[in-house]
Parts: sequence; structure tokens; C-alpha cells
Amino acid sequence: MTAPSEALADTTSRDMAKSEGGAHLISNKKLGDVVLRADNISLSFGGVKAIADVSFEIREGEILAIIGPNGAGKTSMLNCINGFYHPQEGTITYRGVTRSRMQPYLAAKSGIARTFQNVALFRGMSVLDNIMAGRLLKMDGIVRGMAGRMVEKSPFLSALRRAKRHPLLKLGAVPLGWIPAAAISTADFILEAVRIGPAERVEIENRIFVEKIIEFMNIQAIRRVPAGRLPYGLQKRVELARALAAEPHLLLLDEPMAGMNVEEKEDMCRFILDVNDEFGTTIALIEHDMGVVMDISDRVIVLDYGRKIADGSPDEVRANQDVIDAYLGVPHED
Repeated sequence: MTAPSEALADTTSRDMAKSEGGAHLISNKKLGDVVLRADNISLSFGGVKAIADVSFEIREGEILAIIGPNGAGKTSMLNCINGFYHPQEGTITYRGVTRSRMQPYLAAKSGIARTFQNVALFRGMSVLDNIMAGRLLKMDGIVRGMAGRMVEKSPFLSALRRAKRHPLLKLGAVPLGWIPAAAISTADFILEAVRIGPAERVEIENRIFVEKIIEFMNIQAIRRVPAGRLPYGLQKRVELARALAAEPHLLLLDEPMAGMNVEEKEDMCRFILDVNDEFGTTIALIEHDMGVVMDISDRVIVLDYGRKIADGSPDEVRANQDVIDAYLGVPHED
């Protein structure tokens, strides 16, 4: 997979080649191994079955579209993947690690980023600051980072860290068990607040990366504008930029083109294709515009009343009678 930092150095837009029928063609595109596998996921809210025994895979480097009528369980499935919801049944295996429960911050640390159906920006903050917020997981504290490197280089400290024999060894939060977490956090806070020494260098490095994201998304002219003052289409673009700032391995997009006009949808399609092509980012998206889905997707999954009714290429799904029935509103039998 091409590192985003390398790909950003030379970002050239990929043309949206289309077949005679309008479907997007990705010539000779080779997909990798399975990066995420959902097995028999079921999710209920009281007596309402939002997802019922759904299984599917997402392969490395593909653009997977999840479609279906309103209330089909699409957003609930994304929420299960990144830890907002915890399914009552089933497991999700991501990059070889199987889990039934996940906290959102752990999903983000593992390389899963997402955008939301309703724009979720900090409206009073500038575009630049919103995107910088996406870099927080990449901005380890100076003292914490130094302590972590000391542990890695010292066999004794590494063994002490693994031992977990003392209450102070909070391994998930403190790199050195004998240094209290509060002391490390306080030291990092002071260094970052006054921006001296290595703290300033780290912030500059991350600012440079964010500026490249801003250039990639073509939003240089609004970098200082508060997000709440932007039109809806630009807010959606900024939200995508913030997700990209986290350098995700898997990017979840919940209706990235909802409410956009034709021109804005074309721009967003181009950005999604470029992210997939330039960065090699695996993408799973929810979208109601069938023209967009058929143009940019490698594979399509269809949900209806919480159940998977189709899984295949855009052409296969387009010809599936169950999908046609679901979208045409044919009555469902009990």
C-alpha cells in the first residue's frame, strides 16, 4: 500500500473512465487479501432487529458500496465496524484480529476512520484546525514517545512492561510503568502549550502533512474559514479531509454525497477515486445515488430489512431481481 505521505507528494487526479452503460471501469485493478470480515452480525434495539445474521468481506484496495432502502441497517453496520454499536451476535475480524466489541478510539488507532451521515465538524473552528484534529492519534506526546522508545530499547523495561505485576503498570496508557501517567501527561501538556523544542518540531511536521491534505482536497482558499460558515458541499469535503488526516487503512463513508448537487457529487466521486488510487485506501461507503454507486464501486452489498439480499459486482446487483423488488417497493411476504 502506498503511504499517504508519499502519494501526496504527487497527486494527479484519476479520470473517471466509463463504459457505454455508464459503469465505472477500473482496468486491471487487483484486489488484495481480506482486510475485514463480518461473520453473522446481528444487532437489535429492543424488539427491533436492525441487522439480522449478515456476513460479508472487504478486500484490500477495493471500493465497496453498501446500499439499501432507508432503515435497511446500513449505518448500523458501519457503527458496528468502528465500535459505536456492539452487535449481540457475530464477530468482526479486522487485519487478522477477531473481536465482538470495539471502542471507537481503538478502532481509530487500528486504522479505521469514517465520515458521518450528518456533518460532524467543529463549527467554530477553522478548516485547518478541524483537519489537524484528525492528526491527534499521530501526535504522540513527546515525553510519552521518548519513554516508549526507552522501553523498546531496554530488554529489562520491556519485560517489566509485559509482567503487569504492579498496579502502576497500566500498559495501555503508560509506556513506563514506574512513571505515573499524570506526570507524563502534564509534561507533554506543558511542552505542547509553550511549543518549545521537540514539541514545536512535531507540530510543524504534522502541519505540513495537513497542508498537503488541504492541497489534495483543493480547499486551500478556505483553510482559515470557520467550518460552520461553509456551504454544505464544502463541509462534506472538509470532513473527508479530516478522516484522511488520520492516514486510515479502512475508510468508512456514510452517505458522502447526500444533499449535494450534480457538480458537487462529481467532485466527491473524483476525490473518492483518487483516495483509493493514490493512497491505496480501502473504502466502504453507503450511498443512495445509484448512478454514483454503479460508477465508482468494485463491489456492491445490498441490505433490506437488516438482511443481506445481494453481494456482487455492480452489473450483477443491477440485474438481481431481489434488489429490483426492494427498490421498486414490491410488498414483502411475512
